Amino acid sequence: MPKPKIHILAAIKGLDHPVFTTRQAAAFCRGSLSNTIQALNHLEKQGVIIKIARGIWGFEAGRNKISPYDVISYLLPSHRAYVSFVSALHLHGIIEQIPQSITLASTEHTKTIHTKIGTFFIHRIAPSFFKGFDWYKGEGSFLIAETEKALIDCLYLSARKKKQFGHFPELHFSASFSFGKAKGWARQIPDARIRSFVLKKLDALKVKAQHE
Repeated sequence: MPKPKIHILAAIKGLDHPVFTTRQAAAFCRGSLSNTIQALNHLEKQGVIIKIARGIWGFEAGRNKISPYDVISYLLPSHRAYVSFVSALHLHGIIEQIPQSITLASTEHTKTIHTKIGTFFIHRIAPSFFKGFDWYKGEGSFLIAETEKALIDCLYLSARKKKQFGHFPELHFSASFSFGKAKGWARQIPDARIRSFVLKKLDALKVKAQHE
């Protein structure tokens, strides 16, 4: 005997995450995809839920406001991505200035994704260099680059004709930051030309930090 359908709003309230996809809602309420889309669009018009992007929704009632970081795992369903570059440096306390968008590293093609709660810039890095990240230790559930790897990711992109990634706001290196560890990441860059460029840039940053 088939299980009875669950009302769409009850299904959404039963989810353990403020962000969900159309397919997740359909599976949870045991309804068809087309009926679920109609119901979700109706709830959005009533102001009950937010349509963040195509196929991605948010429900804030009785919860904290949805953070752009809550959306990351839904943006590239067939690829993993981690927060890196200036966004990661800010979260790690190296850069005080709050970035206006979130930058992610992925093996997916470089692209920009605009949503109702934030803009995400996805930058492709070599699959063999897609490492040096872990789950964020603060609030939220997303992958983030280690501090040293985030810096090297910036220099890595600046070597690939994205010069803006080599120009930083004021950097505040903590006592725990290791230039030796950063150099270790730089040495793992597969492209020899880029590797040499990054190592030179890193040495210049180290010299500057020692004189501040």
